Amino acid sequence: MWLLLVVTNISLAQDGGREYPMGPNARLTPGELCDRPARYRYPENIAYCERDVSTQQKDQVFAAYRSNGFKLSYQNRSSYKVDHYLPLCAGGSNNNENLWPQHLSISNITDALEKLGCDKMALGKITQAKFITLIKRVKNDLSQANAVRAELSRL
Repeated sequence: MWLLLVVTNISLAQDGGREYPMGPNARLTPGELCDRPARYRYPENIAYCERDVSTQQKDQVFAAYRSNGFKLSYQNRSSYKVDHYLPLCAGGSNNNENLWPQHLSISNITDALEKLGCDKMALGKITQAKFITLIKRVKNDLSQANAVRAELSRL
């Protein structure tokens, strides 16, 4: 119990005071695959969920991240979107466990990679599992974006 409290406090201290998260918080947003597919896509038959995130869900996601120390200014709400950690096009879900408040400066980097990866999945050039590994790598460490872009482009 004491160790859990210490680890939690360290985690909050690391997040505390930042305006916005640089990537998803692993405890709040571990990622989740689509469990109620509208259809199946790509040669691999990946479960695909239509975009369906309510305003209430978005508010819950912002509240969870604020309670973990991020400011996420109400005045600058238009500077954020609620992002799917595992992209919908790659079989991600609309559940809160797959959502996080992403600053637009970050989505400018990740959105193009999501499209590139999903285009490669549609062509059967990459598996869902491999692409999810790559996009998680970028969303957890933006410095990996160029390397992942190069890897996807070679396929």
